[in-house]
Amino acid sequence: MKSLVFDLDGTLADTSRDLICAANSCFINQGIEPPLDHERDKLIAFNGGKAMLKLGYNRIQGSAPESLIDKQYQNLLDHYESALDIYTTLYDRVQETLEEMKTHGWILGVCTNKPEKLALKLLESLGIMGQFEALTGADTYPFRKPDPRALTCTIEKMGGTNDKAILVGDSKTDLNTGRAADIPVFLVGFDQQGKNSFKLEPDEIFLSYEDFPKQIAEFTKGW
Repeated sequence: MKSLVFDLDGTLADTSRDLICAANSCFINQGIEPPLDHERDKLIAFNGGKAMLKLGYNRIQGSAPESLIDKQYQNLLDHYESALDIYTTLYDRVQETLEEMKTHGWILGVCTNKPEKLALKLLESLGIMGQFEALTGADTYPFRKPDPRALTCTIEKMGGTNDKAILVGDSKTDLNTGRAADIPVFLVGFDQQGKNSFKLEPDEIFLSYEDFPKQIAEFTKGW
């Protein structure tokens, strides 16, 4: 079976503002003026909660011990779980594209570094969880992206095979995961993260989900 494995944050949905709100809440609860900005820090949000906290502490006090970041990370997750879909939206035509790819014989899955419970809750809220055969998160296995096993185990869970699979993402982590697994990588070329995609030189870059099915069909001729 032909398999498409999607990253979540920055690939299927713009989750940045809700993530930054969760990180800022950790500082607000300490009586600190929130150091992160929704627009300026959009890209760091897609790198995960600890990256946001580290950036915030760097701006406030120059640095912070890992123990403090680890402690605040759980507070961030707690806040995010209670408000993960306030501002988050799917990128244009995601729903329609997922449906179209399934009609062309593709099976779909999600491999994200977001905790599995939170990823499941968000995809259900966005109304697209039913499109996917499998979902794996940061805590599904003892390993996570860029470990290639995160991707290959997702493909196996979907019922697919590595020789007919593509990873769809938005970051260097996604690219490194695909390269390590010897699986082609499509990266988004839209929104702010698109600027980095061209520098990373993935197998393909797609500028919109409207273009995505045609690019996949051309790339996989002969599969």
